[in-house]
Amino acid sequence: MFNLEVPRKFAPLIGQAHQVAEEVLRPISRRYDTQEHARPKELDMLAALIDGMEAGGGSGGAGASGVRRSASEATNGATPENRNGSNLSTALSVMEMCWGDVGLLLSIPRQGLGNSAIASVADDEQLARYEGRWAAMAITEPEAGSDSASIRTTARLDGDHYVLNGEKIYVTAGERADLVVVWATLDRDAGRAAIKSFVVERSNPGMVLDRLEHKLGIRASDTAAFRLEDCRVPKEDLLGSPEINTGAGFGGVMQTFDNTRPLVAAMAVGVTRACLELTYEQLTAAGHPIDRARPLMAQSAAAAKYLAMEADYEAARLLTMQAAWMADNARPNSLQASMAKAKAGRTGVDVALGCIELLGAVGYGESELLEKWARDVKILDLFEGTQQIQLLIVARQLLGKSSAELK
Repeated sequence: MFNLEVPRKFAPLIGQAHQVAEEVLRPISRRYDTQEHARPKELDMLAALIDGMEAGGGSGGAGASGVRRSASEATNGATPENRNGSNLSTALSVMEMCWGDVGLLLSIPRQGLGNSAIASVADDEQLARYEGRWAAMAITEPEAGSDSASIRTTARLDGDHYVLNGEKIYVTAGERADLVVVWATLDRDAGRAAIKSFVVERSNPGMVLDRLEHKLGIRASDTAAFRLEDCRVPKEDLLGSPEINTGAGFGGVMQTFDNTRPLVAAMAVGVTRACLELTYEQLTAAGHPIDRARPLMAQSAAAAKYLAMEADYEAARLLTMQAAWMADNARPNSLQASMAKAKAGRTGVDVALGCIELLGAVGYGESELLEKWARDVKILDLFEGTQQIQLLIVARQLLGKSSAELK
């Protein structure tokens, strides 16, 4: 049974992550927001520290754990015993780091969403070969956003290589990463079953950097657009099975989302908490105390609004922890991952804007980081599947409908 309390064994990890967020990320947060596309070199040392912790048996990093299930574990979604593992510990550390700065978290080397894809799907030989390398993930295309099944980038087998052609946009850390996990189809007529993921060297001459985007938020993180022009990728760099199995759907590539969506939800939870804590301090200092023991009708309008936002925050946090815990216990969590992502993304945006309303000029000015958090958090309601797509996934699973039956 899922325990709503934070496991005590993760207290040191959470403490370390919070210390990094407070002493490393927040002090440079505004600088890299204004210096868009400048690489935060301070994070190289932090990445080396995370690597050392993981090599020494420390649980969880900043976001590169994966969902790996053996056939025996997947049976009936049951495991011999409940356990709190890397997915939950990573989600908890991500919450703390994004309390510091979400854009900087996305810029930490070797902790990208592509690393999560590799950790989830790669075989043992691939895991060893890609170890220690930073991987971005390229899914979105100009004509295929939230509907990943509509991907038009093609992969054609030519001897010992696949030849990739197409276009990818909104690739987080695309310029700085060593590798890019590219989603492409082996056969457009075969639908979603033909979608596979390929690990492409960033230095591959067939992967051409088109541009870096100028963005509303997470400006410390580079967001790239690529063209794939007869990009030759060795066969051994395909993740998962090369077979097109129409009965298995997306197969391994979609398994990645079971892990990354709770992590994006955790990012939103961290930013939401930062907004609430700052607002609490400002309201209290302005003579608007918040008493959780009194009914809302007996408090000021500001206090009542704050408590309502805090309740939404708690719901998002617990849904996120549940989805990560289920992944640790090899239980199918696609429904819970989408619920957590939808709730946390929407809550983050609503709370950030609500806090700005409560604080007025303080919330909107650059004297505090709140206006930056409001810009940053919107992306967490969009990438890894928009709010609307998450609700559609939830509806399909609850109603037992296929993607063809409920669009």
